[in-house]
Amino acid sequence: MAEESQLVSVIPDDEGQEKFKKSEHVAFYRRQMQGPNLQYRALLDTMVLTEKGARFELLEPDTQTRLLLSVSPCKNDTVRILIDELQPIKSRYRVPDVITGEPQCEQLRVERQTKDSVTLSWSSGRHQDRPRATSHDSELEEDAPGLLWRETFRQFVDIKANGPSSTGADLCLHGFSHVYGLPEHADSLQLRDTRDGEPYRLYNLDVFAYDLYSRFGLYGSVPLLVAHKVDRTLGVFWLNASETFVNIHYSPTDHEDDQTPPLKRRRLQPQTDVHWLSESGVIDCVVLLGPSPQQLFSQYAQLTGYQALPPLFALGYHQCRWNYDDEADVKAVDAGFDRHNIPYDVIWLDIEHTDGKRYFTWDPVHFPDPAGLQRHLEKKKRKLVVISDPHIKADPDWSLYCEARDGGHFVKDREGQLYHGSCWPGESCYLDFSSPATRAWYSRCFTLEKYKGTTPSLFVWNDMNEPSVFDGPEQTMPKDTVHYGGWEHRELHNLYGFYQHMATVEGLITRSGGSERPFVLSRSFFAGSQRLGAVWTGDNVASWEYLKISIPMLLSLSVAGIVFCGADVGGFIRDPDPELLVRWYQAAALQPFFRGHSANVTKRREPWLFGDKVTAAIRTVIQQRYCLLPYWYTLFYQAHTSGLPPLRPLWVEFSQEQSTFTVDNQYMIGGALLACPVTEPGLQEVKVLLPGSGEIWYDVHSAKVHKGGETLSLPVTLDTVPLFQCGGSVVCRSTGSGSCTAELQQLPLSITVALNSQGAADGELYLDDGHSFSYRDRKAFCLCRFNMLSGRLLCRAASEEGAFDCDTVVHSVTFLGVKSKPSTVTVHVSGAKDTPAAFQYTQTHYKLTASNLNLRVAMDWEIQIV
Repeated sequence: MAEESQLVSVIPDDEGQEKFKKSEHVAFYRRQMQGPNLQYRALLDTMVLTEKGARFELLEPDTQTRLLLSVSPCKNDTVRILIDELQPIKSRYRVPDVITGEPQCEQLRVERQTKDSVTLSWSSGRHQDRPRATSHDSELEEDAPGLLWRETFRQFVDIKANGPSSTGADLCLHGFSHVYGLPEHADSLQLRDTRDGEPYRLYNLDVFAYDLYSRFGLYGSVPLLVAHKVDRTLGVFWLNASETFVNIHYSPTDHEDDQTPPLKRRRLQPQTDVHWLSESGVIDCVVLLGPSPQQLFSQYAQLTGYQALPPLFALGYHQCRWNYDDEADVKAVDAGFDRHNIPYDVIWLDIEHTDGKRYFTWDPVHFPDPAGLQRHLEKKKRKLVVISDPHIKADPDWSLYCEARDGGHFVKDREGQLYHGSCWPGESCYLDFSSPATRAWYSRCFTLEKYKGTTPSLFVWNDMNEPSVFDGPEQTMPKDTVHYGGWEHRELHNLYGFYQHMATVEGLITRSGGSERPFVLSRSFFAGSQRLGAVWTGDNVASWEYLKISIPMLLSLSVAGIVFCGADVGGFIRDPDPELLVRWYQAAALQPFFRGHSANVTKRREPWLFGDKVTAAIRTVIQQRYCLLPYWYTLFYQAHTSGLPPLRPLWVEFSQEQSTFTVDNQYMIGGALLACPVTEPGLQEVKVLLPGSGEIWYDVHSAKVHKGGETLSLPVTLDTVPLFQCGGSVVCRSTGSGSCTAELQQLPLSITVALNSQGAADGELYLDDGHSFSYRDRKAFCLCRFNMLSGRLLCRAASEEGAFDCDTVVHSVTFLGVKSKPSTVTVHVSGAKDTPAAFQYTQTHYKLTASNLNLRVAMDWEIQIV
């Protein structure tokens, strides 16, 4: 963006985007892309069928290099492919702690065998794998021999103590022309063909005010690519934590399509070629066979873990700023929300709350009584979040620094000395979270006894954990620093933030004795981070372009399993105008993680500072978010148990409709709601694709009915939030918002039943105490299912094992799509007499509302419409 040149960075001595590499600056990438392919042959006579699949040796005839290939099909329709050196001089790094458990393997059998190939099958012959006698490896050492052991970028020299290395593999996805995933990039949801520019880079970096529509690496990396076509969804997971590039080539290309005669075009089968390249490690690749999007999400969750079930407060609104000045400032902001009747749950403190940027401390002047501040918030059932970054101020007079130094908890440089880098405190050392002992030590730092001034209502924010090093190459840690086990940083760079996130989460769980769910937000992440908590999209800018890009960014994260995600409302840097701020609140209220945040150089932007009209608009969407929390919480339970993301691209729910495959300005919230946030200024009308030719859609705000399979032109004002409920679904809301989620839990529910063309609908509601692990350890939860068919709505327990004694009641049920006014609405509760219900009917919208019901959700009941 042209205007970015005027941005003032918050990072000291920041050199802007020029400090980051392009692929042409990376030696291993040049070697792989420029060199001739070395030919490896699969030695079919070395094949051994094992209890975990099959093993082959691969041979490169010129160098006589031998590799070992293992193929392991699993019972959940995934296949793991592992290639390593047969006799390595030094063991290669294999990523630990990401895959949660070894899946049960299938036995392979030989279907056919020739001199050049063997066909193996498993799972009753449904799947086949055909290793051929030739394969390719494109490693070429074309640099001068001396340069292979060292690499220079700007003033930084990377010494490769173990010599140069790289891994690469090409996969051809036959029949696919749409691929997604590979977060984090500020780019469209569908991945673009990379022949016209840079490959997608997966290398965690602190990028302030990142470029838009860019394939450069950002704060986190998930090496999962998802391919989708009308009849199948497929995934490829590349388990490697070193710097990685991915090239994508679609064929036939759009240009070829234009030039190809129609008859020939029909014969051209689409395919997508994917080329993975990583600096080190082994080839460890898992193919997820789907075939449906829902099955693929389940397969990936079984592999890397399910989304942690967040405490309910974490799904409320969070108010953050770098920085709230002092305890009085925090209390004034807290009181401001109450005064303006705006619900919120959490207020956040950035780095200035500490004593000289020493984490686990408090500024003695501005925050002299932090425990008292937390108790003040806790009286209103609200929480405090504080920041904890991975760099530790190198201060020999600070006991925590000395404890970490003497315990061997810091990363070392290549000479074996403590590595020093610059960050917010100045000269700092960096904790080696790859060490289990360091993680355990760090976790213990969060105990109430050790972290003075804290209470159980304090939670944590991990920032700068790519890691960010102001004076390092690409503003991160040099690749030749050394971690636990003697591994160089290059091997595990993308795991660094994941490991800090893990240690922080374990610290909060330990603090409560294992009884309370933690909440930890992390800027950096990797595959598996969903098990730990939430992430956000980093240092965005207050502009319409950044609001617009936040939607595909969050959808890409969601497709790749990182489902508790959000973007800073209003933009972290710069000052949004009132219209942009309102539109951003409207969008973010319909996304998983909902936090307003801004930098210290921006104007204050609490919701009531922009005039009554803006305050009212923001109040409305935050209150609507709170009313919808029973639905959001149920979606997170489903993510926690089935791997389904709450935020879904349209193609997940409408997998056979090609018109949805490239849509990334609107999305589904679960299976019931379609959102199309307004992301451009001054609009009076938006176009909304309502998919499903046989579907019925209901405008959530007006109850107006629309047919599916059409693009709707919807008039909008500043108060309009385009949101539609799909016929055939049931959505539960709270009847009010309260001042925070704890108040919300005491309120009755209202249910909206949207009928499809057959007059049917179904949905679920999940309830528990909202904060503890009792749902897991004591099965203290309630999961009920609503089914509507033939004019009768049933509420029944959806799980035999859950039992939760709650007094939550349903106050009203609204039925959308009731074609004529009924004569009676009757309520039947188990063990009681049938009773008539009061109801209102609106003919113009086919809307029927039964009210004053007082039905307990924990009991079986039904409503009959006659």
